[in-house]
Amino acid sequence: MRAATDILDISPVIPVVVLDDATHAAPLAQALQRGGIRTIEVTLRTPVALEAIERINGEVEGITVGAGTITQPGQAKEAARAGAGYLVTPGTTDRLLDEVADTELPALPGVSTVSEALRLAERGMRALKFFPAEPAGGVPYLKSLSSPLPELSFCPTGGITPDNAGRYLALPNVRCVGGSWLAPKEALAKGDWGHIEALARQAVALG
Repeated sequence: MRAATDILDISPVIPVVVLDDATHAAPLAQALQRGGIRTIEVTLRTPVALEAIERINGEVEGITVGAGTITQPGQAKEAARAGAGYLVTPGTTDRLLDEVADTELPALPGVSTVSEALRLAERGMRALKFFPAEPAGGVPYLKSLSSPLPELSFCPTGGITPDNAGRYLALPNVRCVGGSWLAPKEALAKGDWGHIEALARQAVALG
């Protein structure tokens, strides 16, 4: 089992995807993998998300699939049963953190303030999601955290684009970013896996 900090080092960009059709899951993961991406975060925002995680886990070797947007009681265990290799939350509550911990899966819990980051550090967590990155202060905010909180590493998501991802990745406390641009809805609808592969190659080059 990976440690949470290891998740940050799988790929410089973690594709954050919303799937409306579970049959797209495996071809999408394969296209990303051909482009050099070795992980994918499937958000639990649609009814087919858990099936999509099952399909990727069962049909695509060599890629780590995570479950994102874990917000409700029961979702962490459902994602674990579907085969998720790690869990991602947009924010943190004690109940949610306890539920995530019960799965024994590595997790990237979401924070957007110093106090939230400190609270998670007290619980022994060192790898965190910074969300929503751009609205919450972006690169300047994360840069200001590196001195007082040097032991923490972040995966910023929310407003990350190919244009600003490099500025985040240049920070000492950022080891990867999460972005939705690698799986555009138009490409998914058309099954344009070549375009998604090209986007993945460009994303890998950012790191």
